[in-house]
Amino acid sequence: MTDSDFSLRQIAVPAFGPSLLYGTSNGAILPVIALSARELGASVALAGLITALIGIGSLVSNIPAGWVAERLGERRALLLAAAFSSVALLICALATGLAPLALGVFMVGMATAVFLLARQAYLADAVPRYLRARAMSSLGGATRIGVFVGPFLGAGAIHFFDLAGAYYVAMLAMAGAAVIAWRSPDFPTTAATKTGEPPPPRPSTWQVLRDHAGVFATLGIGVMLVGAIRSSRQIVIPLWAEHLSISPTWISLIYGLVSAIDMLVFYPAGKVMDQMGRLWVILPSTFLMGVALLIMPFTTSTVPFVLAALLLGFGNGIGSGIVMTLAADASPRAGRNAFLGVWRLMADIGNSGGPALLAAVTAVISLGAGIGMIGVFGLTATLVFWRFTPRQVPH
Repeated sequence: MTDSDFSLRQIAVPAFGPSLLYGTSNGAILPVIALSARELGASVALAGLITALIGIGSLVSNIPAGWVAERLGERRALLLAAAFSSVALLICALATGLAPLALGVFMVGMATAVFLLARQAYLADAVPRYLRARAMSSLGGATRIGVFVGPFLGAGAIHFFDLAGAYYVAMLAMAGAAVIAWRSPDFPTTAATKTGEPPPPRPSTWQVLRDHAGVFATLGIGVMLVGAIRSSRQIVIPLWAEHLSISPTWISLIYGLVSAIDMLVFYPAGKVMDQMGRLWVILPSTFLMGVALLIMPFTTSTVPFVLAALLLGFGNGIGSGIVMTLAADASPRAGRNAFLGVWRLMADIGNSGGPALLAAVTAVISLGAGIGMIGVFGLTATLVFWRFTPRQVPH
């Protein structure tokens, strides 16, 4: 079969099924980790720190995740991540103290790094370049759909099993992801394996970092800024809504509406990237997010705030998959997993650093100033991508 005969439907279940279930697992537990910590006696600040351990666990595990995926292959790495995450979720469900809960949450973050890198590496190898952006956008979209559905399933389980029910739902979702990975064929690890040629030698992570330092110092900075914007927006929307004295019920509805828009536009955006080039989506995405965040501190009533939040959600939605697509475009055939590990590390630095900077500026100046700073990140990312993103059209 030639690349021109390839269809995403052929790999839909093994490629996107685990990501949908992974998103469901994460979505089920994210709203209840802090509640579990509070129930075990944690202060508000400590509960927030324990919740953040998912991101910290992923951050410190990105480069080791590349090593695991390189040596085990994507399929076995997925199985390992699903099993490890299931153990971690069981620890969280049965935790009788803060230390076991924190350990379980940190382990979930470690498994997340392996899981996401294995999915990304598989699609980078298995999908022809002219479909790559659609594949990566669909991968991100499947995860977002899962994150959207997960809290509802978790809420139903909590009704019967208390907070532990959310972790049980997450375990079932991870078990489903493991079953799909188990029943799927072995995934190719390099394009060379599909042509029958011997695989090239594997460079070390340090060699990959040295050989591609220019990419990491340019596009990598843009990726860090995108990570900071995306992680901060999840905090900005509820905080500014509270600042405007909007009720918690309406805040939840507004957030759900923003998430719905986020989910609806990922595939069309991927198609545009494949047919017209990456910049046609990357630049509008970062620019719109930046503008929405710069506008938000000037909103003083519900309707303007909702419009700014919807613009932010639309900008983020069309950008689904841009970080993974750029990584797949820039990654070498030999040492791809190591490259993706460093790339994900940079993205996670942004994910972790954005909320921290937002909190610092808010404490020193004001919430509006913090939101405006994140908005400037969006415009800066637009300039970085405009200068350094390759102009060629994939097909």
